[in-house]
Amino acid sequence: MSSRTAAVNLGAMARNGLGVPLLLMAMLAMMVLPLPAVLLDVFFTFNITLSLMILLGVIYVRRALEFASFPTVLLGATLLRLGLNVASTRIVLMNGHTGAHAAGHVIAAFGAFVVGGNYAVGMVVFTVLVIINFVVITKGAGRISEVSARFTLDAMPGRQMAIDADLNAGIITQAEAVARRQEVREEADFYGAMDGASKFVRGDAVAGILIVFINLFGGTVIGAAQHGMSLADAGRTYALLTIGDGLVAQIPALLLSVAVAVLVTRVSRPHDMSQQIVAQMLGQPRALGVTAGVLGLLGVIPGMPNAVFLGMAALCAAGAYVLGKRRASADAQVAAPEAAASVPPEHRELSWDDVEPVDLIGLEVGYRLIPLVDRAQGGELMGRIKGVRKKLSEELGFLVQAVHIRDNLELAPNAYRITILGAPVGESEVFPDRELAINPGQVSGSLPGTATKDPAFGLQAVWIEKSRRDQAQSQGYTVVDAASVIATHLSHLLQSHSHELLGHEEVQQLLTRLGKSAPKLVEDLVPKLLPMSVVVKVLQYLLLERVPIRNLRTICETLAELAPKTQDPLMLVAGVRVALGRSIVQTVGGLRDELPVMTLDPALEQVLQDSMGGGAEGSPGFEPGLADRVQQALSDGTRRQEAAGEPAVLLVAPKIRPWISRLMRHATPTLAVLAYNEIPENRRVRVVAALGR
Repeated sequence: MSSRTAAVNLGAMARNGLGVPLLLMAMLAMMVLPLPAVLLDVFFTFNITLSLMILLGVIYVRRALEFASFPTVLLGATLLRLGLNVASTRIVLMNGHTGAHAAGHVIAAFGAFVVGGNYAVGMVVFTVLVIINFVVITKGAGRISEVSARFTLDAMPGRQMAIDADLNAGIITQAEAVARRQEVREEADFYGAMDGASKFVRGDAVAGILIVFINLFGGTVIGAAQHGMSLADAGRTYALLTIGDGLVAQIPALLLSVAVAVLVTRVSRPHDMSQQIVAQMLGQPRALGVTAGVLGLLGVIPGMPNAVFLGMAALCAAGAYVLGKRRASADAQVAAPEAAASVPPEHRELSWDDVEPVDLIGLEVGYRLIPLVDRAQGGELMGRIKGVRKKLSEELGFLVQAVHIRDNLELAPNAYRITILGAPVGESEVFPDRELAINPGQVSGSLPGTATKDPAFGLQAVWIEKSRRDQAQSQGYTVVDAASVIATHLSHLLQSHSHELLGHEEVQQLLTRLGKSAPKLVEDLVPKLLPMSVVVKVLQYLLLERVPIRNLRTICETLAELAPKTQDPLMLVAGVRVALGRSIVQTVGGLRDELPVMTLDPALEQVLQDSMGGGAEGSPGFEPGLADRVQQALSDGTRRQEAAGEPAVLLVAPKIRPWISRLMRHATPTLAVLAYNEIPENRRVRVVAALGR
């Protein structure tokens, strides 16, 4: 079989998942079955090759996670070496009396090379190698692995919170956040596994020492007692085999120990270890210069090896000169930018970088509320806010931007503040260790606790202990936790200020998506018929009047139809509302066939129409007292309708609908003001009251 065929077969076994099981079976076979000396030479050579490959692989990786399988590879290499130790021990003890080549040429060559005719020196050299491996490298690598694993696990919550903060701030995408979280988990798993894998290396070093003494003592006894050798001959023969066997095992063990130490001491950089060492150790010409001076002084002392010291001093001096020239050239290239950056702030010219953009949506929390936004501490607010954004995006028809969350030491410990476009729009106080019992209007009895009001809707509420949750619910209270209070308040404010969240960028995204299904409509509308600013203003007005913009196709078709007649945003909004009449009425009154409505007294309505200015955005020209009476009458009618369990709807003439809607928007936000022409033909209307008589 050719080497190419063998490589193909090995690759096929690896792809089929047979490589690792076959390797484990081979290790078990080495421990149980006797191996011929030739096969033992092959396995020892393969072990040394594998150790060198692992060490070089560790040196050339740039980050520890690039060799994430290292703990498993280390375990496999350790098991392979232990299996070879068992196989070589069997051959040494069974055939050692036949001569130095009884256990193969590899063991004999290592033993003869190190011993060099002096077995005491060979034993001392082997002992020194074991001490270096066991006491210095293995112990240090194990300690570093333990500390790295502990620090990595301790830092996980903070890193996870930083990822969530970057995601909410829009710095990274959802896919990048998932990748970063996966990297954090993999890094924690890796260093945890390395902490355990370092124990394999330490145990392997101990096993190597014991195996050497077993081979030496057992071989001498077997050679003298069973094969009639003298103690001196048996000692020499088995000492040669033992030292050779120990070196063949300890050299790969030493290489793996060094690989472990290198990997756990790595710092993630965009360079491999060789580049890091060259850049950092030789990056300081002064260090080489001082070293050259010290070596030069040692070289002129009588009795010292002057040629060696002076030659090394000259080499360091030349290196310092070359590095100094190279560094001076590099510094000259960046002198101008560094000089500009080094100017004190008070003397530096202002630039656009000094202007901080405001957060579109912000949530500031006091320090006691930080656990609510820290998922590592069980905080659920991040998930609730994401749910709020998703729900509002589906209802309103555009993507609600991310909420930028930050702590604010100026706030009270339990307080939070919601900002939109940098301006505060809501502020309240919650208690993470309690729950809010909200009075919906029909409760039996009172609850002990701190009286307050629901920040979203202003309902009477009480902060109660969590143990009283069941009692509060049995009395008719609606009980929510602190995270739900903040999320509900945020949802209410975002819905109320949705028109402020929609800008040119969002409208462009909406038109781009619509252009995939109706390209001609979008192409003809903007900018041929209407400028983008007018389209944005129309959509903002619709959101201001609590009309979703999900049906963007109908909106754009209506705008394209009305654009040749007018470009007044309010006139366009009136036309769009007529086109969306079915969905508007369904949102207000549900699926009922008959819509209960209130109307204005005909005389009052005529007065209002006569008093309107020429445009749709004019205001009636009469005394303010009449406006107050209209507002009071509409508020009373709204309360009666809500008490009867019916929607509060006011039906007025199209000309005065915008003014009435603006008048009642803040006084009675639950009142829906509709124009006559917005009612679909298939929907019946039942007048329940005529106000203003």
